[in-house]
Amino acid sequence: MNRLTSLLLVVLMPLAVFSQLRINMDKDSPLRKLQIAELAITNLYVDSVDETRLVEDAIRGMLEKLDPHSSYSDPKEVKAMNEPLQGNFEGIGVQFNMAEDTLLVIQPTTNGPSEKVGIQAGDRIVTVNDTAIAGVKMPREEIMRRLRGPKGTKVVLGVVRRGVGGVLTFTVKRDKIPIKSIDAVYMIRPGVGYIRIGNFGATTYDEFMEGMVQLRKMGMKDLVLDLQDNGGGYLHAAVQVANEFLDNNELIVYTEGQKVPRNEYRARRDGSFNSGRVIVLVNEFTASAAEIVTGAIQDHDRGTVVGRRTFGKGLVQRPIDLPDGSMIRLTISHYYTPSGRCIQKPYTKGDRKDYAMELDKRLKNGELTSADSIHFADSLKYYTLKEHRTVYGGGGIMPDFFVPLDTTKYTRLHRELAAKGIIINSSLRYVDAERKSLKREYASFDDFNRRYEVPESLIQDVLGKGVEQGVKPKDDAETERTMPYLKMQLKALIARDIWDMNEYFTVFNGSSDIVNKALELLDEGQGR
Repeated sequence: MNRLTSLLLVVLMPLAVFSQLRINMDKDSPLRKLQIAELAITNLYVDSVDETRLVEDAIRGMLEKLDPHSSYSDPKEVKAMNEPLQGNFEGIGVQFNMAEDTLLVIQPTTNGPSEKVGIQAGDRIVTVNDTAIAGVKMPREEIMRRLRGPKGTKVVLGVVRRGVGGVLTFTVKRDKIPIKSIDAVYMIRPGVGYIRIGNFGATTYDEFMEGMVQLRKMGMKDLVLDLQDNGGGYLHAAVQVANEFLDNNELIVYTEGQKVPRNEYRARRDGSFNSGRVIVLVNEFTASAAEIVTGAIQDHDRGTVVGRRTFGKGLVQRPIDLPDGSMIRLTISHYYTPSGRCIQKPYTKGDRKDYAMELDKRLKNGELTSADSIHFADSLKYYTLKEHRTVYGGGGIMPDFFVPLDTTKYTRLHRELAAKGIIINSSLRYVDAERKSLKREYASFDDFNRRYEVPESLIQDVLGKGVEQGVKPKDDAETERTMPYLKMQLKALIARDIWDMNEYFTVFNGSSDIVNKALELLDEGQGR
């Protein structure tokens, strides 16, 4: 075969493909243009191209011109996205943090595979199957990949333990590791329970009901339901949780789209907590499924909402699974609260940057810091279903009691120290060195919470590390303003690392303006 013949074959092959395409497709179909373009680039372009990447870029490009939440995820992204919601993964079972390029165990999972072989809080994992992971600048994702694996497989860990010479070796048999979606359950006041839901996943409802049983045994009559920073999750989990506060057949949420008919989600029975006061805590990062719960409780006059206007994510995505494990999440309808309010905030199609900056606009416009800066048109006025109180649509859920963001707490110095990981790394080093002495000094968390004060040496370590990384206070006044919140955060982190998340939020909530407003309302006999 001569060179001319080879060249003719290269040219004619795509033309034959295009001819077949014309036969199989309606000549006026936009898909015809798209497929011809893909075939032309793949077969004729001067340089080599990745056909899979080409198609993925085309899909992403189409979706980016739609609403802000329609999206494409490749197989790896789909797995990472689903894991926190599915309620488990397969691995060794430790909570850890990276402290100066070393994996430091915060807590082994109770009854998990690592705890069973003797791995302890404070241990440093330095090797995985004889491969060093400490001091080699290995990415966190790569370390997690090496630690995780199918249930039943084994992994050999090299561990350095304070006070013990050499490297200890543990063989861990991987297992299913639960991922909890509820961050904290405890009695915040006599008679008042507190539950913080981090997201709505496959196990949220079961965790919630376990928490309610636990709190009732401790004398709970009223509940503070904390949905601050909850970005959402599974619709069915939100519906299940909302049902526990409502009566049989009460509307929880409905969805409707231009090509999708109205679909209602109602309470299937009387809820287990349909009496007793409920206060729901929200902020500007409360979104989606969390807004569904909040809106249902508010619209039925079942509880009082405290905080700041929620994010306003009310678009319903339908997952479309593709053959290679990738997924399109396509918006098909909107979420509406029982009173008819659309949860979704306004957006311009294709302008994702403007949408992403909306929270910054709220801050600049004063909405996060002053209730007087919030204005609603009369066209956005709605009424609750029992007491006929005025509530507003227009995106997100506006609380019944507004709590401004205190910008004086979060100084520039604190933000930069936190952003560079200086605060958390200093607390990890401190707990690592003082764990035994702290446990000897404080017989219980209650004792710790009452008596412990952050030592000056830890404060100086934080500030010193900040200076080393170019983070310096502007003046003594900025340092002074930073201290109260910094000390509270360090105390909460220390409590978390010695005990768990309940203790972290017990400390943290003591300084929370939104939490304290909720307790103030309950003390005054308010709330529903």
